[in-house]
Amino acid sequence: MLKLAVIFLIVGLVLGGLGFGGIGGAFVGIAKILFFIAVALFVIFLVLGLIAGKTVKDAVD
Repeated sequence: MLKLAVIFLIVGLVLGGLGFGGIGGAFVGIAKILFFIAVALFVIFLVLGLIAGKTVKDAVD
């Protein structure tokens, strides 16, 4: 998902540099949304992994 965010960001910056500000801004906005979704998913999966790790550790001990 971060790969898509970077692609959208680069395309948006190129379009903005070429004078297509409206569509470039839309691409940059999409890149921002994808970035924050990726960060939120990372945090959720990190917490779930820590909880699952503690559960497995307690089961083994």
